[in-house]
Amino acid sequence: MVNQIKPKISIVTVVYNGEKYLEQTLKSVISQTYDNIEYIIIDGQSQDNTLNIIKQYEEYISIWKSEKDYGIYDAMNKGIDLATGEFIWFLNAGDEIYDITTVENVFKDYNNEDVFYGVTQLIKENGPIKLATKVTQVPKVLTDKSFIHGMAVSHQSIIIKTKLIQKYNLDYTIVSDHDWIISALKKATYIKNTNSILSKYLLGGFSTQNSYKGWEEKLIIMKNQYGMSAYIINIFYFIQALLKKNIKKYILRRSL
Repeated sequence: MVNQIKPKISIVTVVYNGEKYLEQTLKSVISQTYDNIEYIIIDGQSQDNTLNIIKQYEEYISIWKSEKDYGIYDAMNKGIDLATGEFIWFLNAGDEIYDITTVENVFKDYNNEDVFYGVTQLIKENGPIKLATKVTQVPKVLTDKSFIHGMAVSHQSIIIKTKLIQKYNLDYTIVSDHDWIISALKKATYIKNTNSILSKYLLGGFSTQNSYKGWEEKLIIMKNQYGMSAYIINIFYFIQALLKKNIKKYILRRSL
């Protein structure tokens, strides 16, 4: 007998001046074949056409608010406060659910899992055209320890039971999502690999543009979550990433 349980999922989109990308995110949510979705949009009092786009699709949105915030993670915390679903999924402006049956497929054999995860299709812009580049790699078995060696699962491709989450730590302004996911995974019992693509992510986002500050915060998170050994390991990863970046810059200058 097929399990007919359909848990409610709260999908939260945070946006600020996102007129260029919000509609594609919004359409990917409201087109889902799964029929127990609560859709929440948190806008940071945008000054462009974002609010008009939200109002255009208002009948498909469960809750939306527009007000000033203290950054992306403060806005996400507002989404947590409003969410009433058994699960929560953050898809910010520019992110998309992979296809219209994605949520339905995640929950089709629901067996009281705590966390669902999958891979992410990376997208880049080439003028007006969006091109798929590659998909991320994820561990076959995910635990909180998976994050010692990097961002094991993209924030856009992890769905977590709401009772396991906490508020985002606003002391971290770039990679608070690392800390948030690790903390939830530490409480989880049943973590399921969906073995599928869950989302599309447009390259060049917030953390990508602030890589050095992101590394500084990540090192603090590693120390606080895992201890000194993980902190030291990630110092080596940082040095490796820095060298790789500088070598690429050197090769580029030599080729000009």
